[in-house]
Amino acid sequence: MAMNFKIFQLKSKNSVHLTLDGDFDGSSAHELVNTLKSYGPEVEQVYINTNGLRSIHPFGQVVLRRNLSGLCGRCRNLVFIGNHGRRLSRPWIQ
Repeated sequence: MAMNFKIFQLKSKNSVHLTLDGDFDGSSAHELVNTLKSYGPEVEQVYINTNGLRSIHPFGQVVLRRNLSGLCGRCRNLVFIGNHGRRLSRPWIQ
């Protein structure tokens, strides 16, 4: 994992707000996927703020995209926001 990558979480009753900070590489993508997998069915919406990312490595994008389809059933709505939202999500998720 990128040494400076962090995920900040704020959970409310049925939604979660994640803020990504640092450099996003393959290990960072796995950490994000594992975080998303940890949420139960009570989480209806997940907002992922990408404004804190300094760089996005292409391999991190590939790892995340390969795992997003399996997560869509678990998290009904993933909403990527921020300057790098489109780079991390698949176009049809936006």
